[in-house]
Amino acid sequence: MLLSAAVGRACQNRSCDVKKVQLLVNMNLGRIPGTAALTVDGQFGPISLEAIIAFQARAMGQTAPDGVVAPGGPMLAELRRGLPGGLTAEKFHFTMLNAKSYQLELFYQPMLDRMQAAQINTPLRWAHFLAQTGHESGDLQYLEELASGQAYEGRADLGNAQPGDGPRFKGRGLIQLTGRVNYAAYGRSIGLDLTVDGNWNKVATDPALAVDVACWFWRTHGLNKLADLDDLLGITRRVNGGLTGLEDRADHLERAEFVLLPA
Repeated sequence: MLLSAAVGRACQNRSCDVKKVQLLVNMNLGRIPGTAALTVDGQFGPISLEAIIAFQARAMGQTAPDGVVAPGGPMLAELRRGLPGGLTAEKFHFTMLNAKSYQLELFYQPMLDRMQAAQINTPLRWAHFLAQTGHESGDLQYLEELASGQAYEGRADLGNAQPGDGPRFKGRGLIQLTGRVNYAAYGRSIGLDLTVDGNWNKVATDPALAVDVACWFWRTHGLNKLADLDDLLGITRRVNGGLTGLEDRADHLERAEFVLLPA
């Protein structure tokens, strides 16, 4: 369920749920004139409560607003109904819920540009791409695999034939590119040899490349077709090789589809 518990007056007000409500209210400010944008910090206080009550009174016409946004309730549905179209910065944040402000700013435009070039160009395709990259990167926080990469040493299936190839070509990018053969293939597609002179690190240090390599993987593995079918399991198997992290991928997808697909 999108909200794990209710948000509002005398509620649990879990930080992740409060963030979602704050973002949804901010995307509906045009319906509650005079209400200032909320700080999206996951902290529930009088200002967030006042905004919820204002929305219930003005946008929903409630004469006795209760100041509560319940999971699956009418206010949540009405907030969704009033969302703007397209993939806005706020919708990007809603999906990448734990990303920091500077990370959202760094990746938002490259994400729009590279997705368009890779024909990730419908709400359902956006949703699945954001869900997978959100999980793989920990909401834009990790562009390089935390493990050393030693486990990939000598892996013939990855083309790791030279000593040190495991750590050298460990997972990098928003969908982690792994192995000499894959670095070489992606490098050819962009006209840059990623197997020499430390160029492999650029996949993690250049935000545009980190996004682009994920789009390249998406395109070369035919994932738009699976996204069109709303096939989370099929996409996860191609990205992960199994179903590791499926619950978190599904949570990301639920958030993305809530704000990107029609109510």
